[in-house]
Amino acid sequence: MRPDNSGPNNGNEQPLDPAIFSAVLTPHRSLSPTGFLIFMLVLGGVSFVSGMVFLMAGAWPIFGFFGLDVLLVYWAFRINYRSARAYEVVTVTASELTLRKVSHHGRVSQWTLNPLWVRLDRDEHAEFGIERLYLVSRGRRLPVAGFLGPDEKASFAHALAAALGEAKRGPTHTVFG
Repeated sequence: MRPDNSGPNNGNEQPLDPAIFSAVLTPHRSLSPTGFLIFMLVLGGVSFVSGMVFLMAGAWPIFGFFGLDVLLVYWAFRINYRSARAYEVVTVTASELTLRKVSHHGRVSQWTLNPLWVRLDRDEHAEFGIERLYLVSRGRRLPVAGFLGPDEKASFAHALAAALGEAKRGPTHTVFG
């Protein structure tokens, strides 16, 4: 049995281009799992006490509606947390820009573009800032960083534009003599 030399950099290939820029973009969630547990316990306790007041007053159907409210809030948060599993990975090297999007279902979409031909396009609102970012190449517009807020999009756009500029200038080599 011979060793597998088909992997990257098996000694016969040049090393891969070093990354100029790499970012993993994830949706922001302000409520931690512990915060969610505390919130649900408080909501459940308040609903139970309120429901007991109505039950003691003889309005027993109201007690069930308080439980239903808690169940619906729990269900909405679970859906929200499930959508937080989505992420995007943007990597720029001297020879390629890779955008990899993973949906909350685990579905992967990946695009590889030449950074020399990519430009960053933005939809900006005078009051709210950057609303949408796009990578534009050969007439195609790929949305990127859709779940970031306006300030985060501005910071990301600045860093990505700098990386694209560096990729367009080409690799630099320092010679010490």
